[in-house]
Amino acid sequence: MSNLRRHAALLIGAAALATAFGAGAAKIYRWTDRNGITHYGDHAPNAPTAQVQMIPVEGEPSAIAQLRIENDGDRFLAFADNRLSGPIEVQLDFSRSDNVIGQPVLPARATVGARGTALVAVLSSADPDRGFDFELQMESLPGDPTARPRNVDYLLPLQQAQFRIDQGYGGQFSHRDEQNRYAVDFAADIGTPVLAARDGVVMQVESDFDKAGLNLERYGGRANFVRILHDDGTMTLYAHLKSEGALVRVGQRVRAGQQIGLSGNTGFTTGPHLHFAVQVNRGMRLESIPFRMIGPAGPLRISGG
Repeated sequence: MSNLRRHAALLIGAAALATAFGAGAAKIYRWTDRNGITHYGDHAPNAPTAQVQMIPVEGEPSAIAQLRIENDGDRFLAFADNRLSGPIEVQLDFSRSDNVIGQPVLPARATVGARGTALVAVLSSADPDRGFDFELQMESLPGDPTARPRNVDYLLPLQQAQFRIDQGYGGQFSHRDEQNRYAVDFAADIGTPVLAARDGVVMQVESDFDKAGLNLERYGGRANFVRILHDDGTMTLYAHLKSEGALVRVGQRVRAGQQIGLSGNTGFTTGPHLHFAVQVNRGMRLESIPFRMIGPAGPLRISGG
């Protein structure tokens, strides 16, 4: 059999809120133990014997899923490991193949439950008398494609006496793609309390970024955010939080009106605000959907622009 070459890559989404495969810690911790040995790690020790120094480093967006290949005799098993506390959908395909077939035929999709694992495909030689060689790529998106959104009222996601919408549905600056078409940008000073707009479970958290700018390539995937999963399969997204501005943990159940974070100015943005969207997976397509929201004086009127 020829040498197996395998490669797993997640495609980065078009919006500022996409996540990429493969991540680096955004902080490194340095400390010296009682024997004088210096240690470095991506989290602080539980019982340090000396002062712990935190060293900020350039971070990368956290992984949604991991592609894992296992050898099973004369075939290979391709698994997707879900790293989120909510369902995801993955699509596996060959980026290059020679004398190899997949069961099911690639491209193949699978839905993977929260923190779960799914066998996506079994790969074997099309001609057993010859070796086979391949490379794989895997796309992944948060959400269950069978979700059925219910018609509900959402609460205003900010704790402030007055509010202003800086960019509404279909905004020309950054609300033109499917993920953000029905998003709303609320003006908010850095540090404004961010509230859950609906009951749910914290599915995904990113809170280690501390920079913002208008370079989409550099900042497009580097916004701090909280993603909350609701019982109808929809997801709410609260983005551009300040560094360390997520005040909830993955897997935590939250109630509507509960504080979940602090607004900020991180990622692809012109200034401090809260980006809010209700999203659903439409089968390897992450889409935002219109929503109803209740403000201090009653239902909000959300227009485009």
